Amino acid sequence: MLRTIAQRSAQSVAVIVVMSFVVYMLIGLMPGDPIDLMIAGDPRMTPEDAQRLRAFYGVDTPLIERYWRWATNALTGEFGYSRLFSRPVWNLMGPRLSNTFVLMFSAWTVAVVLGLTLGVIAAARNGGAVDSLVNAAAFTSAATPTFWLALMLMILFSVKLQWLPANGFPTSANAGLAERAWHLVLPVATLAVIETGAYARFMRAAMIESLAADHVRTARAKGASRLRVLLAHCFRNSMISVVTIMALGFGNLFSGALVTEQMFAYPGMGRLIFDSIMGNDFNLALVALLFATAMTLVCNLAADLAYTLIDPRISLGARPEEQRR
Repeated sequence: MLRTIAQRSAQSVAVIVVMSFVVYMLIGLMPGDPIDLMIAGDPRMTPEDAQRLRAFYGVDTPLIERYWRWATNALTGEFGYSRLFSRPVWNLMGPRLSNTFVLMFSAWTVAVVLGLTLGVIAAARNGGAVDSLVNAAAFTSAATPTFWLALMLMILFSVKLQWLPANGFPTSANAGLAERAWHLVLPVATLAVIETGAYARFMRAAMIESLAADHVRTARAKGASRLRVLLAHCFRNSMISVVTIMALGFGNLFSGALVTEQMFAYPGMGRLIFDSIMGNDFNLALVALLFATAMTLVCNLAADLAYTLIDPRISLGARPEEQRR
């Protein structure tokens, strides 16, 4: 297993290096540069001033040379400064990372609990009214635009009922844990509703397949209760195929919460990525996107490791024919 983890880690590093080059090139090929934005914001800036600023920020050199300089500095832990916020990139990302982690972990936990529960219930009542209702809710959840759902929740619970705050983060710097949790209710609910449908659908399909297995029929013939068959014989086997979706969903929430963070004015990584790209902030956009890539790779590795915990017969380093023995 350690050898497999080391190989996957080396592959992840290679992916991040390739992604850093591709993302840097794409950002660099965007129309304009940071100095153009400064000129637009200050009409009194002379061409000489703009030239000096281009030399200061290093945007007067070829794109390949700028990338090589950034990559060399990144190897030493120096990711540069953010032009938009005038702060070191790493210092700026710290608070945003913690905010996004709280948001996505809360939403992911709620979505997993609700999705798996609804999937098991739908599979147990396959073809019945409950199954149809769960399927309809799951399809509606998957087809609902995030911005529309966030807007409807704000209108209902913040404007009409005035139960919950419309912003996802308290404005007071001295806000306590309870107040921060209260502001998180609507953003978490938005993300959780969007993700729950996919988990429910995958769990239902995996449970139906497990219920048709030979060992389940044997357990029923021996007099095992319906609840025991569902939880002890089917649920664990079904999780082998669902755990991949759960891991990918967690990774996608890291950068996929952009719309939710924008709608609820939540200071997280999604909003930071959006602002940095729109503002041509090379250093900030590149590091934030690479961190999102690294998060997805880590989640994929975590899913592979979870396989061995769910089913001890699975070995990461074993060949397929060896696993079938």
